[in-house]
Amino acid sequence: MQVSIKRNQKLIASPKPVTQEGDDEPPDPNPCIKAIPSPAPPDAACRLVRFPTPRALALTPTVRSFRKKYFAGVPAKLWNDWQWQTSHRIRSLAQLETMIALSEDERAAFTQAHTVLPLGITPYYMSLISVDDPNQPLRRSVIPTIHETVSSLGEAHDPLGEEAMSPVPGLVHRYPDRVLLLLSDFCSTYCRYCTRSRVVGHGAIHPSRNRLERAFAYIEQTPTIRDVLLSGGDPLMLGEEKLSWVLSRLRQIPHVEIVRIGSKVPAVLPQRITPRLVRMLRRYHPLWMSLHFIHPDECTPEAYRACAMLADAGIPLGSQTVLLKGVNDNLETMRALMHHLLKMRVRPYYLYQCDPITGSSHFRTPIETGLAIIRGLRGFTSGYAVPTYVVDAPGGGGKIPLMPDYVAGRETDALVLRNYENNLYRYPEICHITNE
Repeated sequence: MQVSIKRNQKLIASPKPVTQEGDDEPPDPNPCIKAIPSPAPPDAACRLVRFPTPRALALTPTVRSFRKKYFAGVPAKLWNDWQWQTSHRIRSLAQLETMIALSEDERAAFTQAHTVLPLGITPYYMSLISVDDPNQPLRRSVIPTIHETVSSLGEAHDPLGEEAMSPVPGLVHRYPDRVLLLLSDFCSTYCRYCTRSRVVGHGAIHPSRNRLERAFAYIEQTPTIRDVLLSGGDPLMLGEEKLSWVLSRLRQIPHVEIVRIGSKVPAVLPQRITPRLVRMLRRYHPLWMSLHFIHPDECTPEAYRACAMLADAGIPLGSQTVLLKGVNDNLETMRALMHHLLKMRVRPYYLYQCDPITGSSHFRTPIETGLAIIRGLRGFTSGYAVPTYVVDAPGGGGKIPLMPDYVAGRETDALVLRNYENNLYRYPEICHITNE
């Protein structure tokens, strides 16, 4: 049963995954549609690379113990099926109570609070959560607490002003050459710090053909748009046929150069990354993917395998990590995460300051915390492991990069620079001589 949630309702179950095709769904797309001519013959352009069928993953002791305790009798093949994982998400207080010892703050989120974002956690991700420590980073990120109901100064339901920059439903046009297209509002697992908690999980954004065609029409009529980011909700929760249709429609628009997909699936539902999905995605290059990892504990063998399959398909992977108090707001944790990402062939891209959504004060850190982390990474590890620290300016100002102050001063003919060891160096400036 699909359940929607309105603001100021108590925490309830989130909708079912967007995997079924409705009456207004598009037909199965032609996989050979290409907007950009290819020098290769048509049959070669559509030829599929055969990915070997992966063996059932050898579960870690923690995951195996969790499955045996709470899903006894479920074979590994079924446990590793993404649709089974999605349909067996933990969505209620009653389910949580059987699996973890809830703290008073956690229990109050269900019994006293009127939270906005629904609960939804895949069994796989639940197996990574501590049973008795409410301060465990992964647990803090997905289990609601009473703190979500505390509204602080400067917070807002739509802090980035997305609704004011939406020319058609589900499309945000903030920057001149790129747009954000929200395919649906469904995620397999809901992050408690979600920027779009005002809409995500509410059943209000559907991937209907009519709505999406309006978005495609806007993109077609706006030739300055060269980059489309698919988000939501999680785009990878759509079925292959529907997602393939979306990608094929975008590929028919000549001025759309690249398409990006934003997803947390490899971290919370790595089983979704299947050979069938990957074969479909690689038809639509140039395709990029922005993944969402927040802590080293998410970098499991399953996550490594999912990222390897995507990278092997030629999809460049980047990570957008949100800086969160009590989760990853220290140098050791962040450095370990960045190193894991590089080994997973995921380039650390952005370190986000947590957006000031309503009820986020218990997650947000001072700006100096982020600067200190960047200062501790730069020069002490690979340059590839250092993300760009950004604040997405409230009110729709866009992403603003923040850096520690490496410019110590200026002299008449030199710039004084401070390096990662806090030593000073003079860089000679070029003096332009003019004849009068």
